[in-house]
Amino acid sequence: MAPLMPHATMLALKTASNWWDDVNNSPLWQDRIFHILAVVYGFIGFVALIQLIRIECRVPEYGWTTQKVFHFLNFLVNVFRAVVFSFRRDVQNISPEILQHVLLDFPGLAFFTTYALLVLFWAEIYYQARAVSTDGLRPTFYVINAVVYTIQIILWLVLWWKPIRPLIILSKIFFAGVSLFVALGFVLYGGRLFLMLQRFPVESKGRRKKLNEVGYVTSICFTCFIVRCIMMSINAFDKAADLDVLDHPILNFFYYMLVELLPSALVLFILRKLPPKRGITQYHPIN
Repeated sequence: MAPLMPHATMLALKTASNWWDDVNNSPLWQDRIFHILAVVYGFIGFVALIQLIRIECRVPEYGWTTQKVFHFLNFLVNVFRAVVFSFRRDVQNISPEILQHVLLDFPGLAFFTTYALLVLFWAEIYYQARAVSTDGLRPTFYVINAVVYTIQIILWLVLWWKPIRPLIILSKIFFAGVSLFVALGFVLYGGRLFLMLQRFPVESKGRRKKLNEVGYVTSICFTCFIVRCIMMSINAFDKAADLDVLDHPILNFFYYMLVELLPSALVLFILRKLPPKRGITQYHPIN
């Protein structure tokens, strides 16, 4: 029986490889997988919108708080992705080609802004708790976003003018660097906030819940952006890992599930609690 095992293993691997190739090369399965992604993105966008409406109904007098902006950006990112995946085959045929890059990459930039906003919020809490001025944090957040978007727009324009492979690689590496930057932001400020909360008295009201919230969200978001960084780095140099083509639907499915859909769903669930009504207690923007 032992000599049969290598043969059986090779046969199983060959069958799996054939299945992978059959799905990737099937227009029917390509459309099915992209439409599944569109539905999931649409659902998460709908959940983010409902949460935004609930918060607005609960505390309309506070205007656009960090919590509301976070959910609004989540809604925009997911709806944009849903529309793109709904018409993925049409997007692939758009001319000029640079428009394909814009449609596929822009939601990733918006995703970066959405979760960088969460890092900003935690940084503000951390420094306020230590009685350190936070006046420079928001301007820094705006400047960083402006620099990232400006560089990406310049790369798009250069690609439009001269669409050569080295520029495409540079664009993907830049995206990987941005993802690494956000991952480090979560470790730095999520980790600091977590350690600070650990030092609070055990009997502090809400300490355990907030500790778990910060710990879970930091872990999820750090993992999400590190995986995105690694994948974009591989994607830049290996055409077999290219995400911007129709014949890699399985890779697209697992990539977007791991780096956007699952993290968004988990974070929305963890941050689902509504703020208290005015007059009951002081309003906490994200809680």
